[in-house]
Amino acid sequence: MPTDLWRFAEALYQDPEVEQACLQLQTQGADVCLLLCAAWLETRQVACNDDRITALRDVTQSWRQQVVVPLRQLRQSWRNSAQSDQALAALREQVKKLELEAEREQLQRLARCTHSWPDGAANAALNWLERLAPEPGCRDALHRLRIAATTP
Repeated sequence: MPTDLWRFAEALYQDPEVEQACLQLQTQGADVCLLLCAAWLETRQVACNDDRITALRDVTQSWRQQVVVPLRQLRQSWRNSAQSDQALAALREQVKKLELEAEREQLQRLARCTHSWPDGAANAALNWLERLAPEPGCRDALHRLRIAATTP
């Protein structure tokens, strides 16, 4: 797996099971970029603690709410109408590209936040995914994400 967060997320999301798990988690209120970062931190064996969880949430919360979510909602709201309107379909594709760029920026912000956190913490808590998931009821999706991230 790549060491750069964006490339890691891109490679991981190529797996259809990961894509399905991420979409499932997203419908449950999860921030998928935050969970992809969590998987990345686990693969790097970066120790998980309360201060780091808070730092990641602080870095991502306003960007997600002000930029990513509105773009996603606009794109999704145009889904049905765009099927019969070529001009709207083209605009929807542009919004989709903007949404992807916004997610890339969010991942870059998360990577910058974690830049000084050391890798390879022996015997450290590595429960990033569980700590950053919206609720404990999404264990299967988190498990699929973790397995895909740790399988070469």
